[in-house]
Amino acid sequence: MSIPKRRPKSISHAVRNQNPKTSSIVGAVLQPAERSNVPTPVSIQADPSAPTPAIASRRKHSGYFRDAASALVLAALIGCGNTYRPVVTAINPVGPASQPQKYAVAISSTGATTPGLVTIVDFSGDTVLVTANIGPDPKYFVMDSAGSNGYTLNGDGTLTSFDVSNQLISSAVLQSTLLAGSNPISVFPQGTYVYVSEPGRGVVGQFSGTPPALRQELTVGDNVVYVVGANAAQRLYALVQGSGTAIGQAAAIDVASNAVTTTVPVGITPVYGVMTADFKRAYIMNKGSNTVSVINAQTNALDSFTGSSAPGTISVGTAPVWADFATTRSELVVANAGTGSNQGSLSVVSIPLCNAAAAVTNPNCDPTNPVDAAGFGTVLASVPVGVNPVNVAVLADGTRAYVANGGDPSLPCATVPVAGVSTGCSVSVVNLTSNVVTATIPVSGHPNFLAVSNATPTGKVYVTSADNSTMTIIRTDTDTLQTTVDLQGKGVMVRVTAP
Repeated sequence: MSIPKRRPKSISHAVRNQNPKTSSIVGAVLQPAERSNVPTPVSIQADPSAPTPAIASRRKHSGYFRDAASALVLAALIGCGNTYRPVVTAINPVGPASQPQKYAVAISSTGATTPGLVTIVDFSGDTVLVTANIGPDPKYFVMDSAGSNGYTLNGDGTLTSFDVSNQLISSAVLQSTLLAGSNPISVFPQGTYVYVSEPGRGVVGQFSGTPPALRQELTVGDNVVYVVGANAAQRLYALVQGSGTAIGQAAAIDVASNAVTTTVPVGITPVYGVMTADFKRAYIMNKGSNTVSVINAQTNALDSFTGSSAPGTISVGTAPVWADFATTRSELVVANAGTGSNQGSLSVVSIPLCNAAAAVTNPNCDPTNPVDAAGFGTVLASVPVGVNPVNVAVLADGTRAYVANGGDPSLPCATVPVAGVSTGCSVSVVNLTSNVVTATIPVSGHPNFLAVSNATPTGKVYVTSADNSTMTIIRTDTDTLQTTVDLQGKGVMVRVTAP
């Protein structure tokens, strides 16, 4: 009887059979596993057809070497009685700290009777995160100082309020009904109160709660258009136009007592105002008299400074309509609309105050009650910009101002306008060191509002247009077009949650 041939098993082969699964995962850490028994060596039976002794001798010595190598491999694997198997240990990536999320929040109108839209756009990715319904035909939009709550005034006389969140849904948008005939025109939130200018009733409505409910009406006079203030300011000013041909008034509202304490005369047709972050001064744009009135909010009266054209008055360009601070430069920049069909201008005004941190050459400086420093109220430059500038915003670092040039509303926009046929619709970039226009960026449609936000490596400028649904986004590192976003309705206003 012939014995069937068996292929010999080496010791290393036996070990592989005990551990059939191996891993070559990068980053794996070898750890000792439980001790396992060494397999019993397999006996090898002789083959009757064995080779000659010389060949057998060579194979015998070769087998010795092979068995010795296998033994070394086995010793390396089992070490001191342990078998090592690969174990994967997760290594979490380490990256930069997360940054606060920042949004651009735009309001658009889809028609006189259909719901308006709020669109929240991610700053970093320029992507639309949320679109929710608000009141019909929105006219005005503002956020609180924290950028966490938004408010709109709508064409049906309602006030809409909502949380600024990437989780916002239409059912979470709240609505408040105003009194009949209020004709609301602007809204200003401060602390726990929301102040609504209601020219139809000659009052400022004070609201509180969620949703905002009317607490009281503050009588201020005919044609109130705007409330000027700052977060945590002790005093606000309601701008009252009156007849529009005589001088207007700024009605002082004391926040602590919730009462009108006095009125301060300003220029003709006041339309807008800004207050410094330290609450010391308020600046009122008088469209009808081409001036800026300066109110000393500490004395509750017009400011007095050297070189003023009239008490507390700075002469600027034709029809000032908007303003912003270049805080790092102690300057106020004012957008002057002109006639609305010709080139407007940007007035750059020096507004330094005496303070304890910055010594100035003014003998009347009192660090505890700052007064105007030398050069206060001086117009440093009048910079020509585009046709009908309607809005201006300054980068937080004070390097540049961005001016929305609305163009002639009676003519279509064109990149290269033809007199009487088309008009320029653009954003002018003004370098506030040289006070010259360094770029003019065409936008889609007649721009009506813009907002800016700083960041590294680039900030962004968001521009809405009244006659189309396109929101233009501009890079501030190159002052060129970044992209556009479809708002699904005609642009009304845009704000950013952080400057």
